[in-house]
Amino acid sequence: MTRYDVIVVGGGHAGIEAAWAAAQVGARVGLVTSNPERIGLMPCNPAVGGPGKSQLVAEVVAMGGLMGQLADATAIHTRVLNQSKGPAVQSLRVQVDRDAYALEAQRVLLAHPRIESIRAEVAALWVEGGELFGVLTVDGRQIRSSSVVIASGTFLSGVVWYGRQSRPAGRQGEPPARFLSESIRAIGHRMLRFKTGTPPRIRADSVDYGVLEVVPPDVPPQTFAGIPGPHATARPTWQTRTTEATHRLIQENLHLSPLYGGDIEGIGPRYCPSIEDKVIRFADKETHLLFVEPDGLETSELYLQGFSSSLPPQLQERMVRTLPGFEKAIIQRYAYAVEYDAVDATELTAGLQSKRLPGLFTAGQINGTSGYEEAAAQGLVAGLNAARFARGQEEIRLSRESGYIGVLINDLVHRGTDEPYRMMTSRVELRLLCRADNADERLVPLAVEAGLRTRSDLEKIQRKYQRIQAELERLERLRIENTSALLWLRRPEATYSDLIARLGPSPFELSADEIIQVEIRAKYAGYIQRQQKLSERLKELESYHIPMALDYDRIPSLSREAREKLSKTRPATVAEASRVPGVRDSDLTALLVYLTKASA
Repeated sequence: MTRYDVIVVGGGHAGIEAAWAAAQVGARVGLVTSNPERIGLMPCNPAVGGPGKSQLVAEVVAMGGLMGQLADATAIHTRVLNQSKGPAVQSLRVQVDRDAYALEAQRVLLAHPRIESIRAEVAALWVEGGELFGVLTVDGRQIRSSSVVIASGTFLSGVVWYGRQSRPAGRQGEPPARFLSESIRAIGHRMLRFKTGTPPRIRADSVDYGVLEVVPPDVPPQTFAGIPGPHATARPTWQTRTTEATHRLIQENLHLSPLYGGDIEGIGPRYCPSIEDKVIRFADKETHLLFVEPDGLETSELYLQGFSSSLPPQLQERMVRTLPGFEKAIIQRYAYAVEYDAVDATELTAGLQSKRLPGLFTAGQINGTSGYEEAAAQGLVAGLNAARFARGQEEIRLSRESGYIGVLINDLVHRGTDEPYRMMTSRVELRLLCRADNADERLVPLAVEAGLRTRSDLEKIQRKYQRIQAELERLERLRIENTSALLWLRRPEATYSDLIARLGPSPFELSADEIIQVEIRAKYAGYIQRQQKLSERLKELESYHIPMALDYDRIPSLSREAREKLSKTRPATVAEASRVPGVRDSDLTALLVYLTKASA
């Protein structure tokens, strides 16, 4: 019997990063999927990034993950969003070729000497005497491993809906994971039921582009990992809008919706609602913006972003043809909703390990998140820690102050979620410190320590930030218009190129990325200093560790609600405890006093 250090169940974005991270730190990995030819498939939008999400991708890149590299290599359109806003919320969105992305993911992943693809459906966790031994497959195989990462996406007891009609499926045309939910439930995990959806795919030659608003790509193209692909500016995207006729059709046929008809039990994503939800929840809006995106260079499909639906196919035909430019549109694949099981993430550690079964890790939609980027970030952390568990090493946990990945996981395991969780910049308290452009400065040292990046990578990053700091110090010494050049650069209308035109070129030969960092650090210095002070306060609270077996009933000044919440979530530090809903400042004071006395 072949034995693996880590088994990864699922070949989506979470599974890819989990397998890659585990293999990169030396683990032998078995990647179990029912169809290896579907590894890396994008079942929803053919794009990576966007607000809150591009920051996650930048951090995955900094930690040595694959998503940014794959997106860059297969890009057909790139665009920086929120350019009129501050650097904390500016976000890169990369439109990719869907088929090319999956093929590139398979090529890179399966070329790794320590990753083996296993074609199988997992029926259950292999557990004996409370110990994890691997997984059991539907066809009767036992696959032994020291740890397991479940990255099952929407496949756990998945059901797809077209109107009031449903059938078991993990996504269109693929069977669900029929038995694994019961195995997870059997070890004591509480299961949730969530729902998501996808819009129709439109035949590209059936659309009148003349009435659509063109959205050109950025030139030169922007990247996540630094190397643009050969087709990064190959395609535009377009915009259209819903009409009064669209809304009327939906309102008149809500009884055909499985969501409004009471058939769907799963809770849908608040921040990515179906078109039915938009029309009902935002009844005052006369129109909703839709994005028309090509699926790839060779495909004939368009993705109609913002128009996800679970209404019947025949009605979808009529709805689509109420849109400007889509009067003769032909639907190649219909929209549908999918229900699936997820775990209660408060039953996980901050390393994404089950508190019920040591060695079991979960990542992606099984943890209650929505989105490729959220899944990839979790997959990287789960895969890394699964490999460390196999070696008897402690988990690596990313603090909330370290960036978006830390915030994402912290929110999941301490606050939990009762709906599909989407990362947004507003969730991050220190977002000006945790920008996409400085993800390497924040996380490459940790990645090197973990074995995901090399020492030479770190030295390169250190030289980059030495040049940036040297330039800032040089500008502080130079004078222009009776002030330092650094203060002059802080003026709203001033740019670094203006400064160089007056002073001459910098001796440090800064790259375009480094120039951006100089401008940000000059213009936002006051705000950055304020957030650094907040970060120091949060780090102080992180230094107060809480024993996992602490009996909160022994702390008399804690409120009853705090006792219940802290006993359930088991935060590792006082900082984590401060973010648990229902825990007040007075509870934190009581906890700090108790811990201080206990350690005296």
